Amino acid sequence: MRILIVEDDETLNRQLTEALSGAGYVVDRAFDGEEGHFLGDTEPYDLVVLDIGLPQMDGISVLERWRRENRTMPVLILTARDRWSDKVAGIDAGADDYVTKPFHVEEVLARVRALIRRAAGHASSEILCGPVRLDTRTARVTVNGAPLKLTSHEHRLLDYLMHHQGAVVSRTELIEHLYDQDFDRDSNTIEVFVGRLRKKLGADLIETIRGQGYRMQDPGGEG
Repeated sequence: MRILIVEDDETLNRQLTEALSGAGYVVDRAFDGEEGHFLGDTEPYDLVVLDIGLPQMDGISVLERWRRENRTMPVLILTARDRWSDKVAGIDAGADDYVTKPFHVEEVLARVRALIRRAAGHASSEILCGPVRLDTRTARVTVNGAPLKLTSHEHRLLDYLMHHQGAVVSRTELIEHLYDQDFDRDSNTIEVFVGRLRKKLGADLIETIRGQGYRMQDPGGEG
């Protein structure tokens, strides 16, 4: 999953980046509202962490512009503790949730996981696909109850496919959501990682849709 952090405080921006990267997310960063708006308007993020008090353009204005431009990614806003009006304005502008400063990073991680799950239509922290179980809280993957060892890239790919199981996901979409903006978009690594996952999960769980991409679904289920 790919996340954008828009926060002008360099220390806080770095702390959030390290925490989210450590949890397996791909993170892009912006330090002012104009840069944040541009990235959110031109790159396909799975979620944005957006500070309200930003230079160049405030967070509420950034969010309002995104929503007018039909950008529907979940947005988690960061607000000051004594500014309840910012929380109301943020929700009214289209925010999906908020965290009040100062906060524990673990709370941000929990809210990020929940927003991404809901956006993909999953209510539980555990996502199932046939014999595969993904615990989004611990990033633990099991197959028929047995722990499965995955590299970070394999885990990112599996995480995205399981969140969007049943849907055909193109190679371009996977590259856009699994790697930051500096990644070599001409790389063939997606095919390599799909091949590795098939060997570990069972070839029948990830289907190649010729000319379109990949689809992960329970072979014993409907559809």
